[in-house]
Amino acid sequence: MKILVTGGAGFIGSNLIKLLISKYSFQVLNIDKLTYASNLEALKDISRSKLYSFKKVDICNFEDLKKCIFQFKPNKILHLAAESHVDRSIDNAENFIQTNIIGTYNLLQITKEYYDAIDSDLKSIFRFHHISTDEVFGSLKNDDDKFIETSRYDPRSPYAASKASGDHLVRAWVNTYGIPAVISNCSNNYGPWQFPEKLIPLTIIKALNNQPIPIYGD
Repeated sequence: MKILVTGGAGFIGSNLIKLLISKYSFQVLNIDKLTYASNLEALKDISRSKLYSFKKVDICNFEDLKKCIFQFKPNKILHLAAESHVDRSIDNAENFIQTNIIGTYNLLQITKEYYDAIDSDLKSIFRFHHISTDEVFGSLKNDDDKFIETSRYDPRSPYAASKASGDHLVRAWVNTYGIPAVISNCSNNYGPWQFPEKLIPLTIIKALNNQPIPIYGD
């Protein structure tokens, strides 16, 4: 099985790639433009594996992205590449619009061309998995029901709006072009190699250094 992962040098992507290789022995191509939140050190354990390869590519670069996909010929595409910090999106939304909307469009359009070109056997196992966020559904009050996949979209930040836009593009490519795709709307994650500006690692680091711990909201 050949898996192409976008954003594989990020926190979730790196953990995912290590799982795909160490547990399932899948062949993985990691595409990442290596932003501030990327860390190839997280992949050091499998970096020399014959099952692993890496390309420094920005998903906003259509031609480079297309070349990678058509050369690698993936059975699955797992799309994790995204700008993902709410506070950063409030300070400057441009990168979020470019990566989360334009980048997702590029990936979908190339996937359509690739899917149309492969034979029926490969079509039968091909999937495009778009990793989204529960932020697209807005926020909950204490007495509200939990979000489910069919909850109404109500993004409240530039980050959430950009991810919601990406979700809508995926659904449009499914319904218009027949691309076999799924969307997962993850809640907050925590684990090894998470970028330290996120809540839990930030809180731990502040506590270890006897610094004030930030409170979000009231």
